[in-house]
Amino acid sequence: MLVNVIKIGGNVIDNPQKIEEFLSKFSALSGYKILIHGGGKIATKVAEQLGVKTVMVEGRRITDEPMRDVVTMVYGGLVNKQIVAKLQSKNCNAIGLTGADGNSILAEKRKVGAIDYGYVGDVRKVNAEFIKTLLEAGVTPVFAPLTYDKEGNILNTNADTQASSVAVAISKDFKVNLIYCFEKKGVLSDASDDNSVISRLNPELYEKYKQEGVIYEGMIPKLDNAFSAIQNGVNQVIICHADELFDAVELGTAGTSIVI
Repeated sequence: MLVNVIKIGGNVIDNPQKIEEFLSKFSALSGYKILIHGGGKIATKVAEQLGVKTVMVEGRRITDEPMRDVVTMVYGGLVNKQIVAKLQSKNCNAIGLTGADGNSILAEKRKVGAIDYGYVGDVRKVNAEFIKTLLEAGVTPVFAPLTYDKEGNILNTNADTQASSVAVAISKDFKVNLIYCFEKKGVLSDASDDNSVISRLNPELYEKYKQEGVIYEGMIPKLDNAFSAIQNGVNQVIICHADELFDAVELGTAGTSIVI
């Protein structure tokens, strides 16, 4: 049985019309599916309203205790439950989860190095049996980018990494496709041209494009997760525009395919 593990992020989450359209496409996909979502801009907006300062280092959020409270409320509550409610309206029986629910994703608080990221988690174990039980019961898991550690702390966790970890874990029981959806049509050879999609990307080309500065900044960790997933049992990884989800998954005619 095929499972599509889909991560949605970027500006799509912040746009009510775009997320509505995306969830309609997601609901229409055949077979088992899992959704992992972000929500960073909404968390930043709510933090400002609550008087909590947002600190970013190289695009990554520093999660001190006040910010942890904010992301728990926003990711695990506001964004997650809005998505689940909309999926129910589209006849997709979904359940909203964090990594703490059902012991589904255990993480470890990131050790302090040159930067102290605070309550940020690195995934250590995914409860594949629990997720399998939900899928086989006809329930679609919707994961917020939150995990937990053995000390009972909620941890802010990168959604791309979480999606890759879930995909790898369940690939022992299912054929798994991992799809990263955002506001671009895929990995671009020219950042100023949305149509310059690199249709297939292998490790050699990836290294070449990094050295040339074609691929840089936020796309690098996304692609590192993509290649890691392929190397650890995931059948296919696609990076595509949220509008082209159906074309990418069902037809194979959109986005960038990651190959080794």
